Parts: sequence; structure tokens; C-alpha cells
Amino acid sequence: MRKAISSLAAASVLGLSMGVPTTAAADSGSHRFRADLTPIPTNNVTGSGTATVSLSGHKVTVRMTVKGLLAGVPHAAHIHINGMGTCPAAAAATNLNGHIAISTTDGMKSYGMIGRSLTTSGDTSPASALAVTRFPVGSSYQYSRTITVNNDVASNIRAGKAVIVVHGIDYDGSGKFTNVLGPSELDPKLPQAATAPALCGTLKAMPSKGATTR
Repeated sequence: MRKAISSLAAASVLGLSMGVPTTAAADSGSHRFRADLTPIPTNNVTGSGTATVSLSGHKVTVRMTVKGLLAGVPHAAHIHINGMGTCPAAAAATNLNGHIAISTTDGMKSYGMIGRSLTTSGDTSPASALAVTRFPVGSSYQYSRTITVNNDVASNIRAGKAVIVVHGIDYDGSGKFTNVLGPSELDPKLPQAATAPALCGTLKAMPSKGATTR
């Protein structure tokens, strides 16, 4: 697998949000959000996970727990924005090398473009969309990182339209990323299975600390 994808190539394929700050003022209050990560339909995924986001101004702390994915390989993960704020349904699937499955671009109408890459270190912009050496590896993992986001990402999170997507599927049950679905539309040197979405969840506002419910 390639170590990374160029920002220019990523932008041309995905229409990525390159993270240029806007002039709108950010909400300085602190807010918490949660996403239940469930399998993408048609992609033969049995994993699950949860993600929480604490947002204060432009600072975001992401905590994620994932289990049941393909072992021994990196799983790219992102905060997606500017879509419908939902996860794709089975109807979004297309024919990928003779098989019915959902690719990253198939799901974009639902979850939108990449706003931030949830890498373990270094750059978190969309330019690191496929920086495979800097994403968590394994069938189960816990992720925690505080990053800086732009106003576009922050506003999508606050509006309930930001979506967490974890990528990389074992479509044919072989225990590895194979070419069963053909090459990835994001980078033809990668198999489609390596970049196809596995888990997805919309970030929804959590009750404020101390809030009571009736």
C-alpha cells in the first residue's frame, strides 16, 4: 500500500474541503457529541464502534472505540462534512468489479466530503485522507486526539451534519484487503476494499453536564 495520497489527487477525486479557515466567528462554548458507528450496508462488515467529540471553539477532542474490523491493516477514518449528515443506505451501492457494494464516493451524497482526517499523528487535513501509516491499525482499537478544525467543520458538527466514517473492509472474508472489488477510485494502486467505508455514524449532540431529563 502506498504511504500517502497527494492532496491534489485527493481533491480532484473527492472534492475535499482543504481546511482553509473562514472569517466567521466560532462559537466559544463547549459542546459534546456522540456517534454510534454501525456497519455500512452491502459491505459485509460486522464491526461496531462509538465516537465522541468535544468541541470548544476550533478545538476538537475525538475519542473513538472500534471493534470487529479486519485485523493487521490500517483503517482510515475521517470527519465528513457538507453532505446530508447521514450514512448511506443499501440503495447507494453500485456494481464494483461484479459485486454490489458501497465505495467511498458512493457514500458521499449522504456523508459528504472529508473535513478532517483522524490520523494518529501529524497533519489532519483532507490531504492526509489516505496517509495509511498514520491511521490506527487492527480489528479493535481506541483512538484519542485533540485537533484544530476550521469553521466549516465546526459548524457542521454543531448543526448535527458531521459524520464519522471508518474505512477498510474484508468483503470476501479472506482476512486481507484483496482486489475482489477492483481498484480504489481514490487511488488505483490501492484495492477498493482498503478504502471502502466500513463503519459510519452521525455526530449528535449529547446532553450538557448537569442537565436533567423528564
